[in-house]
This record gives sequence, structure tokens and C-alpha cells, in this order.
Amino acid sequence: MTATLVAQGLAGGYGHRTLFDSLDLTVTAGDVVGLVGANGAGKSTLLKLLAGVEEPQAGTIRLSPADAFVGWLPQEHERVAGESVVDYIGRRTGCAAATRDMDAAAAALGDPSLAAPGTDPADTYSAALDRWLASGAADLEERLPAVLADLGLDLGEDPAHTLMTSLSGGQAARVGLAALLLSRFDIALLDEPTNDLDLDGIERLEAFVRGLRGGVVVVSHDREFLARCVTRVLELDLAQGSNRVFGGGYDSYLEERATIRRQQREKYDEFADKKADLVARARTQREWSSQGVRNAMKKAPDNDKIKRKASAESSEKQAQKVRQMESRIARLEEVEEPRKEWQLEFTIGAAPRSSSVVSTLSSAVFRQGSFQLGPVSLQVNAGERIGITGPNGAGKSTLLRGLLGRQLPDEGTASLGASVQIGEIDQARAQLVGTQPLAGAFEELVPEMASGEVRTLLAKFGLKADHVMRAVDELSPGERTRAGLALLQARGINLLVLDEPTNHLDLPAIEQLEQALESYEGTLLLVTHDRRMLATVKTDRHWRVEAGQVVEV
Repeated sequence: MTATLVAQGLAGGYGHRTLFDSLDLTVTAGDVVGLVGANGAGKSTLLKLLAGVEEPQAGTIRLSPADAFVGWLPQEHERVAGESVVDYIGRRTGCAAATRDMDAAAAALGDPSLAAPGTDPADTYSAALDRWLASGAADLEERLPAVLADLGLDLGEDPAHTLMTSLSGGQAARVGLAALLLSRFDIALLDEPTNDLDLDGIERLEAFVRGLRGGVVVVSHDREFLARCVTRVLELDLAQGSNRVFGGGYDSYLEERATIRRQQREKYDEFADKKADLVARARTQREWSSQGVRNAMKKAPDNDKIKRKASAESSEKQAQKVRQMESRIARLEEVEEPRKEWQLEFTIGAAPRSSSVVSTLSSAVFRQGSFQLGPVSLQVNAGERIGITGPNGAGKSTLLRGLLGRQLPDEGTASLGASVQIGEIDQARAQLVGTQPLAGAFEELVPEMASGEVRTLLAKFGLKADHVMRAVDELSPGERTRAGLALLQARGINLLVLDEPTNHLDLPAIEQLEQALESYEGTLLLVTHDRRMLATVKTDRHWRVEAGQVVEV
């Protein structure tokens, strides 16, 4: 079924705050709309409105046909306790909800007293059956094993008894991808689908999105994914209070946006210069006019009528010139100054240089259950910048723990050099957790900073009064990531460890992080699946971790 979603004059936000308004968007078959904007611009809010999960402050959303199957896949940061893999996939694909609706409609068909007032049980059942079939629930169980196997997920004979909470982060990410591959939405709304996926998973996701017949609206921080998949870009510009649809792909959007912003700045500068020139000339004319009147009053005798008349005429001419100048100023078409975007401009705090050898592993073997990393022999030298890649579950996080002295090898040896000061953004963002307010948790980690200095620093990272007194666990993953970046600036470090740092960061913040890494002179261990970050950030060495082994590429 070819479905179309049309939003007109849409406004959305929360409470009394409007994040965007007058938004128009049409999504039809073959469209892949990339939704971009800074954190807090309303991207997730817009997806909820398009999904019908929340009501807009103004405007309308229309589906054609009205019963088109719209799937909203939000960011999920927590797995539900007691939920199996099969239950999770049923929920994420919409099959579980469609099944419940059909079962309820079937029960009402058998017992009309169960039907909602004013409804025809037969019509309700027919609609519920159509939705159930459209969702793919009828053959979900048959399709599920093949997709899980294709993704390399060995969950035993019965995924229905495998709990999501028992999976590793990489396995959970692949189950999330499986849910997407098994879905049959007419319109798909995807919120950060690339989070926690490895390169293989991202490439599968790209192939899936490009192969969809229905329309897609996607929020993603992965610039290469956007460049390869989207056909149009909808930008929510919080700084300018505007929204705009750009035709063409992501790279075309970047070029057009830069051109528009340059033209806006040039137009304003031209207006401001012209207005300033006219104001200065009007001021000069007024001064000349006033000076002429004063001079005439001093020099002309009372009985010299001719001179007085000439002076009066001269003053009137000057006054007329002033009025003409003021009229020209009033007729100028006002051009609003483009508001400057908030930018995460920061540096990474430096500590004195560590020992020349930062960390070594010698024939080291690390075991966790049935998984084994190694034997591996590696050395990290001071000032080296090392990129680390590999599929989920290959042992990258285990390797980092071994290098940082947080996990002792079961065989072989590991040692950390002297005077090593570690700064870290870990994949779980676990440095800042708990029920303590952010300001208090931050002060405990950086006791040398005064309370006022902590708040000033956090504000620089977009974490203001309503954030610093909130419990850390109540912050969004993006906000916790920015707090982690603030820690890197507050502390002196000489070994920087970044494990999937782009997860949950918006695009401007990712670019600012890349710029900060340019000037960082200490040792760097960078684990990322972000292809553009790998291409942008200069590294000296590249390690690939796969199947428990580490190979220098």
C-alpha cells in the first residue's frame, strides 16, 4: 500500500514552550527525510506528533489512506525487566499491539456487550484483522529465526525465553535492528536507529532503509548514514526559530545551508552598514543646521533683514536635508540580525606528560564466560593516537579495560605506566550516574572546583539551572554525554579514552568534539563506528578487534 503523511502548520513543544511552528512536511513512498537540529530543537517531539503519540499545539496531520500503518521506533535506553526477545520484537514492530486489538475485536464479535458503545463489532473486527495482517504479525514467528540467524544472533532454540536484560549491549542493538528488519510499516519514524550498531549493522540498516517502498523520517547523528540514505533534509533551527526542508541529500543540505547562512549574514551586514551611514549623515546634517542657526544669531544685526532671511533659508535647507535623511532611514527594509547558534566550544584539559610507555599487554588473555580475548601483546606509547574498530561483541571494551588496568588478565601480564591521568567517555556513560543532582555529582569528581565554577562550566555545555539540580539518572543520554565532555575539560588528562563518543550527541556537538581532538596532544584511544569521525580524526595506528583477536591494520 502506498501511504502519504501530510503535516500542515504544525507546532510542537512542551508546557508553554513552543519548539517549532508553521511546519509543513509531506512524506510519501520512496521519501527518506533526515530530521536534523541541535539537541532540544524538538526532533523527538516532532516524531511523536507524526506518530500520533502526542497532540500538536497547532496544525494538522493527515494520513492517506487513513488506516496507513505508521511505525514509531523511539530511542530505547532501558530494557524492560522480564521482557523476552520475542516480546520485545513484537512490541517494536507493532505486531503485539495489533494482535491485542484483533483479539479484543474477536471477543466483542462473539459477545457484543464487550464492544465499545456506538460501534459495529463486525466493522471493528474487520479493521483490526486488516491491521494485524498489515503489521506482519501473521507470519512473524516464521520470519524471526532467519533474521536473527542472518544477524549472527545465536539465542538458543527458543528466543521466547531469552530475556532482553540478559543480552550484551551489542546483542541488544542487533535485536533492535532485527525488529526494524521484521517491521512492515507504511511510514517509518526512526529515532537514532544507528545508536550502538557496529559497522555491519549500520550497513544492513542502510540497505533496509534504501530498499523500503514506504516513506521514512529518520533522526540520526551518523553523518555517513545520512549522506547515503536521505533524499531530503528537514532542519529544525532552534537558534533562528525556523524550520526548512532542503531538497537533495545530506551533503547537498550542508552546502545549501552554508550558502543561505552566508547570504543572510551578508544581507544583514549590508543593511547595518547602510543604516549606520545614513544615521551618521543625518547626525552631521543636524549638527550643521544647529551650528548655522547659532552662527547667524551671533553675526547678523537685528536690522539686517536680508541676512536674517538668507540665514533662515539656509537653516531650513539644512533641516530639510535632515528630514530627507530620516525619511530614507525609515524607508529602509529592516533586516533581522541572524542569531548566533549555541556552540559547544571546548578544549580537553591537559596534564603533565606521562611515562613514555602508557600501557602494555604481554601475551595477555582475558576471559568472560565462554568469551576469550587474546593472547594479545600490545604497547601504547605516550602521545600515540590509536583508532579501534570491530564488530559488537568482539572484545573492544574488554581490551580497553585491560589496557586501563581495570581487568586483570587470566594469563600473561598487563601494566599501566607512571603518571597516567585518564579521561574517559565510556559507552555506558557510567561516570555520572545515580540519584544525586548533577552539580553535586560533578563537584565530587572535581573537588578542586568551586560550586560557582562548576555551574559556569556546565552552562557552557548547555547544562543550565534546570539541569544541574536534576538527578543524574533523569538526564537524557545526550545531556549525560555533554556532562562527561565537561569533565574532560575540568580535569587534567594525558590519556583520553573515547568509547562510542558520538552516541547521543547532536551533529554540532560531534563536530566540536572533532575540533577539540585536533588540538589535544596527549594519548588517544578512540573506539567508534562513526565512519566520518574515523576519517576526520587523525590517528597514528588502527587496531581491529575481531573474534577475540587484535590485528594492527
